[in-house]
Amino acid sequence: MRLEGGCYCKGLRYVAEGEPMMKAQCHCRECQYLTGGGPNIFIAMPIAGFSYTKGEPKSFTRTDLEHPVTREFCPTCGTHITTRPQGFPAVIIKVGTLDDPTQFEGPDFAIYTIDKQAYHEIPAGLRTFERLPG
Repeated sequence: MRLEGGCYCKGLRYVAEGEPMMKAQCHCRECQYLTGGGPNIFIAMPIAGFSYTKGEPKSFTRTDLEHPVTREFCPTCGTHITTRPQGFPAVIIKVGTLDDPTQFEGPDFAIYTIDKQAYHEIPAGLRTFERLPG
């Protein structure tokens, strides 16, 4: 699979190639900050197949967490593009940044439902996990 996308102002562009490693929606509190309150819809793609083709992202890693992730975003418009968890062999790509979001075809499961808000919707029949799947 080949995915292409970028930020809102089009100053940051990427390509991701390979087989998706995970397709999910995340309800963790950290993702709620980044989405404006909703769950984060994402696709995990192999690190080796991901590269920026235009621009350079800014990154942010919290220093107060035991296992912080690094988040990459456009330095101009602020669009959050990726998350890079420590020790995970994939880049987490925000589905809203894809040129063609229909390539996502929907999540396989929902994670961190322990932090889910009452107004968050989970599609009927979707597998759910309070944290990460085992």
